[in-house]
Amino acid sequence: MRIALKLILIALFCSTTVLAQNKELLYDFYEIPQSLMVNPGVKTSQKWHAGIPVISGLSVQGATSGVTVNDLFANDGVDFTTKVQERLLDVMRDKDDFSTTSQIEGITVGFRGKNRPDDYYSFGMYGEMDIISYWPKDLAILAFEGNGGNNIGRSFDLGDLNLRGEMINVFHFGINRKVSTVLTLGARAKIYSSIFQFQSINNSGSFTTRQGQNNVYESTINADMELQTAGIKEFYDIIEEDTGTTQKDLASVFTERVLLGGNLGLGFDFGFSYNLNPQTTITGSVLDIGFINNSKDVWNYTFSGSTTTDGISVFLPEDINNVNNDLWQELIDEIDGALPHGENQSSYISLRPIKVYGSVRHDFGEGGERPLFENCGCAVNGGGGSNRDYYRNSVGGQLFMMKRPRGVQAALTGFYQRRFGRTASLKATYTVDKYSFTNIGLGANLQLGPVNFYVLADNLLSYSNVADSHYASLQFGFNIISWNSN
Repeated sequence: MRIALKLILIALFCSTTVLAQNKELLYDFYEIPQSLMVNPGVKTSQKWHAGIPVISGLSVQGATSGVTVNDLFANDGVDFTTKVQERLLDVMRDKDDFSTTSQIEGITVGFRGKNRPDDYYSFGMYGEMDIISYWPKDLAILAFEGNGGNNIGRSFDLGDLNLRGEMINVFHFGINRKVSTVLTLGARAKIYSSIFQFQSINNSGSFTTRQGQNNVYESTINADMELQTAGIKEFYDIIEEDTGTTQKDLASVFTERVLLGGNLGLGFDFGFSYNLNPQTTITGSVLDIGFINNSKDVWNYTFSGSTTTDGISVFLPEDINNVNNDLWQELIDEIDGALPHGENQSSYISLRPIKVYGSVRHDFGEGGERPLFENCGCAVNGGGGSNRDYYRNSVGGQLFMMKRPRGVQAALTGFYQRRFGRTASLKATYTVDKYSFTNIGLGANLQLGPVNFYVLADNLLSYSNVADSHYASLQFGFNIISWNSN
């Protein structure tokens, strides 16, 4: 069980900051080619694009829903134990989560069909890591306060242990089709190659201490818990062996799994953009409808059953000198034997966290008689007066929802976007979600000839003291874009 315990501790430690997957600044920012990744049906104006490998799309985001680093470690004269009690145990709920998400784009290419200029094709590869651990409220209280005193008779919920994590590499191919001057549809197919995956999401059980009959207290444990892992044990074994080729062996396994040598899965994205009128557009997308079949390097850990123990029986005063470590070990062995735990290699299916976006946008402020991107090669839009490129300003709202193990994570965003010809575009957002009510973001896109550069940053008000922030995010990248006039 050592690997299981280490994995749980690593997941909890690594997720002391939350990396949320909402990309509200990138969504519908159609001047940036990467907006195709959050809506395959977004408007496309370029003839082709190619991302600069590795730096075309980097995303780093961080947040916390209950407590900040500053809350616990600020030099404010408050005892650390008091901080843990008042700012962590008394405040955090079992639906508060810690997680980490990061994404790096390896390759991205897009081009317009030669014979079908109203179709835009894109393909590429990116890596993603996502770990989430919900705050184990009852287990944290049990560990901090113990099972005595006011906790006699309290049933501690073992189901509070809920975590999930994975690192995957994604190969994708998408088609963006301009069906008419008012409708654009898009779809993307994905092949997932898993580097590792683990989950413990359907746990149940309780731990209760009551007044005993044969001793002062008796404790009852009922447990039905499982930790499923795939792709982890091989890494763990290599590290444990600690040979002279450890780094080489780790790199070899990692590379193999990146290049379709891991557990494989399949997924799909869908999206659309529809002009209600020349100045009003609605958009929507559904991402990562998919799964991974975990059948290689699978190692699962189970802990189930029930038992009641009276603890250590000591008869005073004659046995006072006989209380030793052997008695405590006998108690541990008794519990361990009464609660069967095991290991198996049964394959399992892990579902991808589905994400949904939607928006309503109103464009205003005409930029002239001709579109800003008049030579975009958009066959169905050529000569169409409803093209949004006529307008320099946009204002609207966005909705984001994501399926998580304990329900749906949602966010609501209001935005304003300003375009400055073909050279630059700015987007400002205000987002409300479980992490922050003061999340103001700003994104900039620059087009210098064929070179495209973008940078998007969330929660700007927090940058003066990141340690006391509930949310921070940064995305940036470089692309080469060709318009028909280039």
